[in-house]
Amino acid sequence: MKKYFTKSAKTSLVLVYLVIIAGALVRMTGSGMGCPDWPKCFGYYIPPTQEKELLFAVGKEYNKGQVIIKDKTLLVAKKDFIASKNFEIINWEKYTKHDYAVFNPFHTWVEYINRLFGALAGIACFITFIISFWFWKENKKLLILAFLICVLMGFQAWLGKTVVDSVLNPFKITTHMLVALIIVAFQLILIYSARKIKKIMIYDNKFNLILIFALIFTIIQIILGTTVREYVDTISETGLPKILWLQNPSVSFYIHRSFSIVVFLTIIYLYLRNRKLNLGFNKMNWVLILLILEIISGISMYYLDFPFGTQTIHIVIATLLFGFQFYMILESKSKKTQL
Repeated sequence: MKKYFTKSAKTSLVLVYLVIIAGALVRMTGSGMGCPDWPKCFGYYIPPTQEKELLFAVGKEYNKGQVIIKDKTLLVAKKDFIASKNFEIINWEKYTKHDYAVFNPFHTWVEYINRLFGALAGIACFITFIISFWFWKENKKLLILAFLICVLMGFQAWLGKTVVDSVLNPFKITTHMLVALIIVAFQLILIYSARKIKKIMIYDNKFNLILIFALIFTIIQIILGTTVREYVDTISETGLPKILWLQNPSVSFYIHRSFSIVVFLTIIYLYLRNRKLNLGFNKMNWVLILLILEIISGISMYYLDFPFGTQTIHIVIATLLFGFQFYMILESKSKKTQL
């Protein structure tokens, strides 16, 4: 079983990133409330495709927990029953988590796919945890890390529920995103800890220190970016054309835009120092490429009025940038302990 551990851990990481991508698509398309309940979707394990499936129908068999939309209200079946000719309110109770009662098949299935990826990622993390028991005697750290990841995945699922129950509260959405980054970090630690062959690199104290600052700067940028995104989401809901979304932006937008210069200069310094001293951190090239793409996507949103997909690309690149930087810190820290 040991030989499958690294593959399982990497698969879990890929699936978590797919969840992040799917989540970004959910936000881009405004599909966050596509499934108004949790963990099911309108009371179904596989959501409906037509609105008529959510309307009361005579002779239809309803199961406990199944949801219908009646008079712009979500009603939940109290028990299993077959609907009679007359609608009997005694068989139903009002959904009390919120009063959002809209069905859009596109939004529903976008959100459902997001949840599906989340479930697959959770299963993959649990499989990795089971396999980690084979390392109990030689490396208890792997078992502990795998367990913590499972706990975090459970916490993240609960956060997803609170996001839906709050009808997409901005603060909870931001927290949801930050927990995803923590999960990525733990998975990278797990993968790196399981590696048997370490790459040849040179430890440089100044490079390591600036690398840590660069990661902190990236995290700050992600947090600032989520606040800007919250502002844009609020403005977009007013129906204003895209060209006006950032006409009078919040202060966080200006900080986010200006601070990107600091991040860029820091990464350029690390890139040049890595090349000058031949430190061997090859992932530095990817960090620079991702940062350039991140800046381009940001400029595109501002000057080209949010072309389709740029918001998703911007978020996904930011999380990839975080992952590469964090993994480089693990590599650098490992070289320090070997000195």
